[in-house]
Amino acid sequence: MAATIPPIRKKPLLPKPCISGSNMWVMRTIVVLALFSSGLALQSLAAEGKIDFKKEIRPILEQNCFKCHGEEKQKGKLRLDSGEAALKGGKVGPAFVAGDPDKSEAVRRITLPKDDDDFMPSEGEPLSKAQIDLIREWIKQGAVWPDEPKVAEKKSSANDPVLPADFKPGANEAKAIAKLGEAGVEARPIAMNVPWREANFRLQGTNITDATLPPLKDMASLVEVNLANTKVTDAGLANLKGLTNLIRLHLELTDITDAGLAHIKGLKNLTYLNLYATKVTDAGLEQVKELPRLKNLYLWQTKTTEAGVANLKQALPNVQVSTGAELAQLAKKVEEQKEQAKKDAEKKEAEKKEADKKKEAEKKEKEAKEAKKEEKKEEAKKEEKKADDAAKDEKKEEKK
Repeated sequence: MAATIPPIRKKPLLPKPCISGSNMWVMRTIVVLALFSSGLALQSLAAEGKIDFKKEIRPILEQNCFKCHGEEKQKGKLRLDSGEAALKGGKVGPAFVAGDPDKSEAVRRITLPKDDDDFMPSEGEPLSKAQIDLIREWIKQGAVWPDEPKVAEKKSSANDPVLPADFKPGANEAKAIAKLGEAGVEARPIAMNVPWREANFRLQGTNITDATLPPLKDMASLVEVNLANTKVTDAGLANLKGLTNLIRLHLELTDITDAGLAHIKGLKNLTYLNLYATKVTDAGLEQVKELPRLKNLYLWQTKTTEAGVANLKQALPNVQVSTGAELAQLAKKVEEQKEQAKKDAEKKEAEKKEADKKKEAEKKEKEAKEAKKEEKKEEAKKEEKKADDAAKDEKKEEKK
């Protein structure tokens, strides 16, 4: 009998949207962020009319929020992959207040200092200023979320993870958890009163190597492992072979290659796999075909090709593959808007200079006319004085 995985509830507050694997693109795509950083781009976009939610807001939410507030997880009872659910909100109410970004809880949290307990996203880099401005502008415009099918309660399917209802941790698991704790890694329960755990190695970064991983062999209760941005190699992944209950695996920003994927192809419950910025090629995707329940795969900045992805989708037609193409398109659009804004500013500046030049010429012409007028007045005075003097001289002559 399969066990139902409860929503993860770690704090009684609106949870911090965890940055998903694909969201780690922020850390390695400074060029894209640079494009967004320009206020001119946002001004140009706003000037063109309503912000396009599907093309400009949803990608931000998808890359930064869906991992913890999507179909599979709803931390704090908050779901952000649906307009109806997002506007309804979670434990503390709606994340977005249409027309008023300052009263929107999501805006408050993404603008907090990074070390604040309520800051989100809780992992990875903060949203860029331009991304935050874009969200604020979208909220000001009414937080319009295009019509979509009503979010239904999740129903089990053949592709859902199947976890044993009577699962009990192994005899050595407690020692394994303690061993990881010595390395600074906490293997914590995903919710109260359930045996399932998650282990986030990413917080220790490059301090994590293959030598840290052996305790995982005795931790069958793990349903999520995050090895992102660590120094693990293909050999280290051999320690994950027995984690048959594993549902989510982060390998982004590591040196993992095709050889490493051979160690995880037996993880039949895996639904999420992040390979962003690894050395995986199309050959590695052959190993991925052995993951029957896989739903989300992230391949941006890998060595895979469109042909390889197409071949994978023939074997796993239900898998959603993110290659980063949508981000590149968005970056291109913002760059075009930035260039257009620059041209518009240059044109406006040229027009201003021309107007100033014309104004200066008119001023000089007016001054010249005034000077000529004054000159004529002086000439007239001189003539008048000359005439007066002549008249006086004439009178003197008459008196003589």
